[in-house]
Amino acid sequence: TDPVTIEKIEKSIPLAQTLFIVASKSGTTAEPLAFKDYFYEKVRNIKGDKAGENFVAITDPKTPLVAQAEQQGFRRIFLNASDIGGRYSALSYFGLVPAALMGIDVREILRRALQSVHSCIGNVPGQNDPPALILGAALGAMALQKHNKITLIVDKPAIALGLWLEQLIAESTGKEGTGLIPISDEPLGDPSAYGADRFFVYLNFPEEAKDNEGESLKNSVTALQEAGQPMVTLKMRDRYDLGREFFQWEFATAVAGSILGINAFDQPNVQESKDNTDKLLSEKPELASPKKPSLTEGALAFYSALSASTGAELLSLFLKQVEPGDYLALLAFLPESPLIYKILQTLRTEVRDRLKCATTLGYGPRFLHSTGQLHKGGPNTGLFIQLTADDLSDISIPGRAYTFGTFKHAQAQGDLEVLHKHGRRTLRIHLGHSIENGLTELETLMNFALRAL
Repeated sequence: TDPVTIEKIEKSIPLAQTLFIVASKSGTTAEPLAFKDYFYEKVRNIKGDKAGENFVAITDPKTPLVAQAEQQGFRRIFLNASDIGGRYSALSYFGLVPAALMGIDVREILRRALQSVHSCIGNVPGQNDPPALILGAALGAMALQKHNKITLIVDKPAIALGLWLEQLIAESTGKEGTGLIPISDEPLGDPSAYGADRFFVYLNFPEEAKDNEGESLKNSVTALQEAGQPMVTLKMRDRYDLGREFFQWEFATAVAGSILGINAFDQPNVQESKDNTDKLLSEKPELASPKKPSLTEGALAFYSALSASTGAELLSLFLKQVEPGDYLALLAFLPESPLIYKILQTLRTEVRDRLKCATTLGYGPRFLHSTGQLHKGGPNTGLFIQLTADDLSDISIPGRAYTFGTFKHAQAQGDLEVLHKHGRRTLRIHLGHSIENGLTELETLMNFALRAL
């Protein structure tokens, strides 16, 4: 919901020739509906009553989105089976419609998935234990032995798979004070940088990852194995094996949930942040802004229950709370850009290398529908640094009394309040008007703080 990101997308596409896919299982999810309303209005300004032919919907039967799509004349409405949970829907219309539009052979994706399905059918004479069952048993058993940081190493051809696995694992298992903690896209380090809480999963494309980057990754994996870190390697023949991996991981996640004694098919804490956001927006949008900061230094404003006289001291006090088995989560309500990503990854690496603490990075509000469930419902082993900034520009949302910027800040504030409610250790840092300069200042202070530990 970052307004700078939305404006950037809008300027990069020919609106009249763009097909927009509005995907929401419930048909009420706030973000896609806000995007739909914004871009529908833009296309209608160009095409008038024919704007609907630029839109398709994917949703469950009889949802509010169905009625809206019919009223606005959408080109097509894909009604998904209502008994499929959102994070288990990669092999349904939610995943397959975009795949087909990309020119992917959907039949081959499904054929590979069915191979995994058939391997999981019981009572087949002469059949070994299904790979998905073994994977799920390993995930659950390792978590019971305190190796619950499932660290995903993915070869470049399928690098984005880590984000999908992150949601599947975190939202399915992070509840009732337990859970698997997926670590996605954390830069690989020397074996000495890791604690005793990791379980590595290497998703390997032997035929497609033969460049220098692939070889370097393979060497790092070998070093971790030789150092005795627990690891499982999943080999994929080509990208169509993603169909197999989708089902295999869905099955394995359910198995791991059973071992942990939780229901992998609900998400009781996701709604809390949504409700808080709605409350903030329905009362007074200005409430989305937090109260006076506890400390300001340079461009940075810090919001914390800890008391300190400098930013470095405050960061040091916050990081001193890290115990073995904890993890640090960066919650970035910021636009995505190569420079911002590079600095955030550097911050993760510095903390991991100094404290042997697993790290995660989530962009808001996306992580609210993913790792957000784990943050509140999982084990209280997370330290959360929320990063916000001033919006360089802002845009209105048609039919609403607030802007995308207000919406985003309400989501950030609502999430922070729920973390506090669950007794989580939090620190909010507002970066000011220049995100890059603010992050550079933060990196300098973080270096001082880590050296003081």
